[in-house]
Amino acid sequence: MESSTIKNPTAQVPDTPEMNDRDLITDALSTEKHLANSYVTALHEASHDAFYQSILGIFEDTSKQQRNFYDLMFQHGWYSITPAQSAEIKQAEQQFTTSKQQLQ
Repeated sequence: MESSTIKNPTAQVPDTPEMNDRDLITDALSTEKHLANSYVTALHEASHDAFYQSILGIFEDTSKQQRNFYDLMFQHGWYSITPAQSAEIKQAEQQFTTSKQQLQ
């Protein structure tokens, strides 16, 4: 059984060499993802609690903004998702369970 894609109607954007709304939001989402990953690294390496708390606040703001960009892209039909089949979920769960048992 094939999964159906979950997607909103696609908002049309001009097909020109200049960046359009979709390009700008895609770029912003990508930037937020990279920032969030960098903040996670900084959180893991922060040795001073006040510094850690400061980075944590920035990370949380960045994560919220990343989600806002994703939601905006999804609303405009520029981002789609495909639901996983039950068998795929069970297979992934079994793989993680096996890995966890091997680490214990």
